[in-house]
Amino acid sequence: MLAPIIRPAIAEDAPAVADIWREGWRDGHLGHVPDELVAVRTPETFQTRAAERVDDTSVAVVDGEVAGFVMVVGDEVEQVYVASASRGSGLAAVLLAEAERLVAAGGHQRAWLAVAPGNARARRFYERSGWIDEGPFEYRAKVAGGTIAVPCQRYVKPL
Repeated sequence: MLAPIIRPAIAEDAPAVADIWREGWRDGHLGHVPDELVAVRTPETFQTRAAERVDDTSVAVVDGEVAGFVMVVGDEVEQVYVASASRGSGLAAVLLAEAERLVAAGGHQRAWLAVAPGNARARRFYERSGWIDEGPFEYRAKVAGGTIAVPCQRYVKPL
């Protein structure tokens, strides 16, 4: 893998971010979140959400293509996704380090994120990266018209 370029997202990145997000979300969440959430996470919602969230997004560009992204709001690392072709390359660790940097730059001493309990691959990755599982909690996933309660594990990392 060529060294990634990490930069703030721009509007033109939204379609690639949406594709990576949808594929990665399905890989990590199907069978681990309520069916009602799966039903509303359509391809169109990922396109809309990616476009709306450009200002919260940093992308990793490899060989001229968006290969992954993170979304950070305040002290929360909301999303960390890598394109399937780049999985296992170390790109996820680069993106997570950028997310941690952004949280710290925002004046926070600790970052947190939510993980579906059944997403064992993600949980192992966060634990290898120094994150601590603080236990179960109910995450309120935003959907059109409100939120859906999603059982999750809360991971934290002092910065």
